[in-house]
Amino acid sequence: MVFYFWSMEKQGPIGVFDSGYGGLTVLKEITNTLPGYDYIYLGDNARAPYGNRSFETIYHYTLQCVKWFFKQGCPLVVLACNTASAKALRTIQQNDLPKIDPSKRVLGVIRPTTEIVGQYSTSNKVGILATNGTVQSKSYQIEIEKFYPQLQVYQQACPLWVPLIENGEYENEGADYFIKKYVAELMEKDAGIDTILLACTHYPLIQQKIEALLPEDVKVLSQGSIVANSLKDYLQRHPEIESKITTNRSLKFYTTDSPEDFDMHATVFFGKTVQSRHVEMEDDAPSC
Repeated sequence: MVFYFWSMEKQGPIGVFDSGYGGLTVLKEITNTLPGYDYIYLGDNARAPYGNRSFETIYHYTLQCVKWFFKQGCPLVVLACNTASAKALRTIQQNDLPKIDPSKRVLGVIRPTTEIVGQYSTSNKVGILATNGTVQSKSYQIEIEKFYPQLQVYQQACPLWVPLIENGEYENEGADYFIKKYVAELMEKDAGIDTILLACTHYPLIQQKIEALLPEDVKVLSQGSIVANSLKDYLQRHPEIESKITTNRSLKFYTTDSPEDFDMHATVFFGKTVQSRHVEMEDDAPSC
């Protein structure tokens, strides 16, 4: 008989990461679903957006931030960023975690979503609205194929949505033009699409506008509640991780840019007043 042991000593909060503000829509749902834990949120706003950057750059930035979370004592980090999940998560999980600390975990937002997206489609045709980086990675197509090989997946990059949202322009008529443009381009790929996934955590802020442009029978899915429920299930299945998370119901926010600017924008995404602190990322890249 083999016995498995894990440390019951509390280590620290759950880390939630995004390149900017979008991950706050995920954090909002996570804290509503799992209110008993401590959380740290980090927005890498000084280097956002990630969507148009190279794989190598996004991996480097994301790894820096993951290491920062670990230094804060986080036993678990959630990449609440589709671009980071698409371009950095697998390498960090497979190559870096075993070297840094095999007892810690880094999770993303793509896997939880692709595990269930097929349950919503009757036509077996699914649309993905995302950043350039997420579309180019083909991560959603690859992951959906594993769970629902019968699904046809159509992707549409929406490069202007994140800048419009982060600059508070998403309610203006100028934004309406670009929302309509990308939604129309997606539906032109196949009129049979009956399920659309918002594969960027910024997009829930324009979900109502997107839905207004679509037939009533087309379902639009955002990731916040999906990721929150998946995390709840994960912690139930992994008590060796859950036991290390502190439970004081604390919530702290950090940004690599201006805290004043972050707080002003973050309140819109999180739905509550936010007070953040500035933090610098340590550049541990090898010299040329």
